[in-house]
Amino acid sequence: MSGRGLASKTTWEVASIVYASLAAVLLLGAVVLCIVSARPAQALPSYARQTGQQCAACHNGFPELTPYGRQFKLNGYTWTGGTSNLPPIAAMAIPTFTNVRKGVDGGLVPGFGYNNDFAFAGSLFYGGKIFDGLGTFAQVTYDNVPNRIHWDNIDLRYATPSELFGSEAVFGVSANNNPTVNDVWNSTPAWGYPYLASELAPSPGAMTLIEGTFAQQVAGLNPYIYWNRLVYAEVGGYGTLSPRTNTTLGIEAEGTSAFQGIAPSWRLAIEPAWGRNSWEFGTFGLATNLIPQRMTGMGTDHLTDVGFDTQYEFLGARDSFSVQARFITENQNLGASQALGLSRNSHNNLRTWRVKGTYYYDQTIGATAGYFNVNGSGDPLLYGPISAVDSPNSNGWSLELNYIPFNYGGPDFWPWLNVKFGLQYVHYNKFNGATSNYDGAGRNAGDNNTLFAYAWFAF
Repeated sequence: MSGRGLASKTTWEVASIVYASLAAVLLLGAVVLCIVSARPAQALPSYARQTGQQCAACHNGFPELTPYGRQFKLNGYTWTGGTSNLPPIAAMAIPTFTNVRKGVDGGLVPGFGYNNDFAFAGSLFYGGKIFDGLGTFAQVTYDNVPNRIHWDNIDLRYATPSELFGSEAVFGVSANNNPTVNDVWNSTPAWGYPYLASELAPSPGAMTLIEGTFAQQVAGLNPYIYWNRLVYAEVGGYGTLSPRTNTTLGIEAEGTSAFQGIAPSWRLAIEPAWGRNSWEFGTFGLATNLIPQRMTGMGTDHLTDVGFDTQYEFLGARDSFSVQARFITENQNLGASQALGLSRNSHNNLRTWRVKGTYYYDQTIGATAGYFNVNGSGDPLLYGPISAVDSPNSNGWSLELNYIPFNYGGPDFWPWLNVKFGLQYVHYNKFNGATSNYDGAGRNAGDNNTLFAYAWFAF
């Protein structure tokens, strides 16, 4: 950009560019640091190897975090205690099988069959301490559904323990690429249930911005404080990456919208604990001036997501139980979209809520039941392409069974190996606005009921 072009921008726009650029540099720098730091003299093994702890210390049926796991993350992934000299590199491999009650003509997705399809995803990640105070979770994934390699969730954070008002405190900052991926409770979107879902099955066409719409398409900075192991507060912001940057990083973002400047975000949570119990309740959100489909000239839309969440965990010696729930309301001022012919209404709203409960026996055998609901304003231009009744409304429930044989240690040849076997069933009461003939071509909500099986290897 020329000096003249930069000078023509407002102070706020310049600050936004600087903020987004700094966040992007920090995120890309995380990948570089992970590579150059992977030496025995400076690096420690990935989480279980680094801390010397079993998987069950950090996870209540991974990826759900325990209080110890939340503390480990908030302290920058830097706690130690293990004796391994291996670098903090890990891998995941996830083969899956999808059956939909009624197959889809032309294939579930391009390149796959009418029904009963297998798929595979695999990841490499650097997870752990880089140096004192600085650690990361940095993931690169190959996914054979879109058949591409892409950067995945990144959380580079610096944290320092301190004291405030006579009680312990942790001050930190996270540079990340997905709103709520830095959160430590499994009631917010990035790490919320379902932890795995089929990429091949049809899924509801409407979701709020903060529920993954811009995952891996943004760069953000989130300073935070965690006080007295009770109160967590965070403010920050996100800027969208350019189409060229998205392409370079393997993200397919053609036709997606962009933030104008920085989108502020926030998080506040309180988590009292007693005995083997903990209970969190809080709020989170994201607000943005949005350039619809990056089409300039008609101003911007303004969207605000406000979420409320809660989580309860009981972690007994043999039995564990957890409940997570969240409600998100999104207010949409769609002046630009209306002018561009993308929305009939100038104002819409969208609301989503989820709740699930999980029981584990001996951190080995688990069962989960959940309910989900999406509802909002009808809009023929916004939802007409997915709904014969121009509606975003969907709801249903899910059941899942899990078996995790190595949560307390893997086989002798690789004691850090873990695997989670899952069998999940998703039932739709309503899909994209209707129970029957929601697409105008005779397909019913129940036709999308999905049986999904997977094996989630981590090693």
